[in-house]
Amino acid sequence: MRLADDFVACRVPATSANLGPGFDSMGLALDLWDEVSVHATVGPTAVVVEGEGAGQVDEGEKNLIVKTLRLSLDRLGAPQVGIRMHCHNRIPHSRGLGSSAAAIVAGLVLARALIGEEEVLGPKDVLDIGTELEGHPDNIAPAIFGGATVAWMEGSTAGALRLTPPVQISPVAFIPDFELATEKARSALPELIAHGDARYNISRAALLSALLSGAYEAPAGATLHELLMDATGDRLHQEQRRATMESSLALVDWLRAGGMPAVVSGAGPTVLSLEKVSASLKHDAEGAGWRVLSLPVAPQGAQITRGRLAGPCGMRA
Repeated sequence: MRLADDFVACRVPATSANLGPGFDSMGLALDLWDEVSVHATVGPTAVVVEGEGAGQVDEGEKNLIVKTLRLSLDRLGAPQVGIRMHCHNRIPHSRGLGSSAAAIVAGLVLARALIGEEEVLGPKDVLDIGTELEGHPDNIAPAIFGGATVAWMEGSTAGALRLTPPVQISPVAFIPDFELATEKARSALPELIAHGDARYNISRAALLSALLSGAYEAPAGATLHELLMDATGDRLHQEQRRATMESSLALVDWLRAGGMPAVVSGAGPTVLSLEKVSASLKHDAEGAGWRVLSLPVAPQGAQITRGRLAGPCGMRA
């Protein structure tokens, strides 16, 4: 298999996983994008990073995008090349907004763009390989498909269903000035859970899926806001991680007490409200040291922005 283009580029959205009850299975694509361009060369690999992660992420062969791109070319039997890469990163690192999933999807999409063939590295391939590398499909799926996603594993194979949230779903991210490694957050989770807690989360996750699809009939008098408050409840992972991100869980408590459907974003420490917040609440949170960003749901996922396959990558769930 040969490379059809030697200069390609893509962009990939931030994502928020779990959304409260949907542990390792639910996610949202957010309107905050990393942009990556690649020149295939005959020289050594060099990576330039602007924005988030500049001066911290690897600028050579150990860069996650480079490693994913090389793995993809190997699996396709395509030639390896020297890589000159430029990354304009807007997704904060180690904050629970899917930066590693975005890097993995970028590497896969860039390999697809370099080869330039529609049938190569389609959405199912990107989902499966991305999930293999990331470990879970919850961030990978919305990064590929956009919108809201429900994802699952059947053995080593990943599946995903895309949902189109109603316009009232208008996420706001509260981003702290500290990082939290996903491994540390996951290590706080217990091996066993109670049946009552499992039942609680299953019902909330089912409700949240219905709300995010926009295809439901609410009980008389029930508003989407009230239903979202119920649907974002969790007993499986957030409280269990309080010791690893005390300020994040305190913020979740404060927001929910104020009537906001707030959750920990992914493994944290970012907090996400699924609805807009008032100017005064935003002011108070910023005064306490949180960066507050309105991040609408991104209706599309990863896109090739330069190359013969330029467009939404044909990525449809």
